Order: sequence, then C-alpha cells, then structure tokens
Amino acid sequence: MFSMSLDVKKVSEIVGEIKNLLEHEFANVSIEGEITNLSLSSSGHWYFTLSDKDSSLSAALFKMDALRNPLMKTIKDGAKVIVVGDINVYPKRGTFQVIVKRIVPVGVGDLKEQFEKLKRKLAAEGLFDMERKRAIPQMPKRVAIITAQRGAALQDFINIYKRRSIWMDLLVVPTLVQGDDAPRAIRASLHNVIKYSLEAEPAKKIDLIVLARGGGSLEDLWAFNDEGLAYDIFNSPIPIISAIGHEVDFSISDFVADLRSETPSAAAEVITHQQTMIKDRMISLKSRLKSVMTIRMGRFEARLKRAHPNAILNLLLSRVATLQRRLSRVDIQKRLHELTNLNDFYLNLDDNLQRMQQLLKEKIKDLRFTIDRSHDVLKALNPKNVLERGYGYLETEKGKVVGSAAEFDKIPKAIPMSLHFFDGKRKVKSDEA
Repeated sequence: MFSMSLDVKKVSEIVGEIKNLLEHEFANVSIEGEITNLSLSSSGHWYFTLSDKDSSLSAALFKMDALRNPLMKTIKDGAKVIVVGDINVYPKRGTFQVIVKRIVPVGVGDLKEQFEKLKRKLAAEGLFDMERKRAIPQMPKRVAIITAQRGAALQDFINIYKRRSIWMDLLVVPTLVQGDDAPRAIRASLHNVIKYSLEAEPAKKIDLIVLARGGGSLEDLWAFNDEGLAYDIFNSPIPIISAIGHEVDFSISDFVADLRSETPSAAAEVITHQQTMIKDRMISLKSRLKSVMTIRMGRFEARLKRAHPNAILNLLLSRVATLQRRLSRVDIQKRLHELTNLNDFYLNLDDNLQRMQQLLKEKIKDLRFTIDRSHDVLKALNPKNVLERGYGYLETEKGKVVGSAAEFDKIPKAIPMSLHFFDGKRKVKSDEA
C-alpha cells in the first residue's frame, strides 16, 4: 500500500518540469558527434541522429534553418559535425532532441579562429592602415566587377548600374567565388584585370575594381579570407571596393580593400552616386529651363500677336470707327434743323419765364390775403383782447384754468393760484378753512 502522504504527480506535470529545466539549462549548446539515420522530409525538414561511441541524441534541422545552412546538402551519414542549437522536450512522447540552428563539419568550426589569426597578422603588417588606402574615384569611366557570372550579386549590381549610371562602362569578369578553387580563381581574375588595364590605351584603362559576392555563411565566404588575395588587393595599382556578403558579414578583403560596401547593391550606389547627383541636377535644371522658356515664349508670343498685321489692322479699324462716331455727333448737316431753330428756342424760353414770374406774383398775393384773414380771426379769438374789457381768469399752479365755481370749490384751501389780467398776473390763495 502506498502512503497517502506521498507527493504524487501526474506524468504531464513531471514531463513539464523536465521540459522547463532542460530547455532553460541547455539553450544554444554546441554538440559534436557523428550523423546517422539522416533523412529529408517532403516538407524540407532534416532529421538525423547525433552519436558518439557511448550515446546518441535525436536532432532536427527545420526548413528555414536548413536554408541558412547550405552545407547540409553535402553532409552524408557517418559525417562528423558540430551542431549548435537548443534542447527541446516533446511532451507527448516524453523524449527530447536538439533543434539545430547551425551545422558545420568538424574541422570547419575553427575557421573563425583562423580568420581572427590572419586578421591580426595582416593588421600588424599594415595592410589595414587607412593612410595606405587609395581614393575611390567619384566618377569612374570604366569599372570591372569580379564575381560569379550567374549570381544574384551581379544582377543586383547591374540593375542599379543601369538605373543610375550615365556614362560608366562596366566590365564583368566571371570567376568562382566559393569552394576550394575559388581563392586561386579570384586572384587570377584580379591579375588579369590589372594586366589588361596596364596594357590598355588610356581611354580603356580600368578606374575601379569591385569584388562582389552575395551573402552566406563563414564557410561560403571563405575564399575572400585568403592571405594571398589580401596581398594582391593591397598591392593593386587600381582602387578596389570589397562588396562581400551582407551588412553583418565581414571578410579579410573588406579590411584590405580601399572601401568596404555592405552589399554589392550598396557598392553600385556608391560608384554611381556622383553621376546620380549630376543627373538629378540636370533634370532639375532642365525643368527650370523649360519653365523659364515657357514663360519667355509666352511673352514673345503675346508680343508677336500684338504685332501681327491683322491685330494692327483691327486696331486701326477700331480707331477709325471711334473717330467716325465722334464726327457724326458734330455733323452740321444732321443738326441743321436744330441749329436753325435756336432763336425760336430762346424766345419760347423768355415767354415761359415771364409767365412763370406772373404766376408766382399772383400766388404770393393770394397767400398774403389768406394769412391776413387768418390773423384777424386769431386776433378776435385772443383771450387777452377780452381781458382788456375788464375780464380776468384764474389758473392753478399746474396751468389748468378754473372755469367754474364748482371747480373752484374743489380746490384745496391755501393752494396758491395765478389771477390773470390783460396787463399781467398776480398770485392769490383760496380762503383758508
């Protein structure tokens, strides 16, 4: 019987803990072994067993990582390799394997050390010194590019060259850029270009050499780490641009060359930069010249239209028509009747003036009679005229006339009032109570 106090775990819990432990502790590990049971799935994944004399370990190299390791196509069963990857646990089976990110044959893994050793040696000999580098011509007339004939690097370079260059001639020198024979082939191509340029007439001499190759692993680019090639580049009488791999890739030729470009495309842009600036400047000046000429031509065209015989004739005809209209207004023949009746007009004007004056006198006389009659009526109705006959009238402070005894009785006692006579007025008060 099991004790209930034991800490019992499920299988998935144990596998999960192992998975977390292994994957955390064994990340990015390097393992050396012999490949057996190598197979390629239909989806592009590689599966194999990595073994030594005592143990074996399952391994997988997935498609995307396999594309980054082209040497995988050359590896066979029994090959000794070094793999770099992460330990992965497959929970459903409780097994573990290494997920390979990088694989190289044994013996190639020390290439990095060889690279650094050669780099230190050449640097000590002054091959990398900046003061010894030749100036890159800003506008080379003839450029030689040494690269693989059917490589993507050449096509990228040519595409940019065609789009940006104006007058530069391009000499393509096909050569091997990968493999054991590549260093010798590259050096031979470089020697041939230099010899051709030295023997050519001035118009055909090479102004610049470009060493180009697409990206790849350290093994793929190893041809450009050749010591003999480094000395050839250093001693070249023609400036050299090294455009090997991608931006993160470095080779010995990059350090020795007069200029290092991240990619072949970048090298093409550097070479054609000055031409592109001139081209853009010419396009800008062309646009400005076209605009100025359009404006100038418009002005000259307007002046030409104004100076055209038809335009001058129309202007003269317009002036003639204006003068004819003015002449018709002063034509005596057409105004003969008007001018001959001028005296009658003045006589009629004098008669009308006399009649108007007479009518005004009669109108003024009638208005004076009406005013006199109205004056007499107003005079007869004037209250002061009645007061001259001994009459008077009483008025309150508010200007109201007291017209009856009843109104007088309604006035409060001791209220001041005015008694009007024909020759003045006097203040009075009602009887006090």
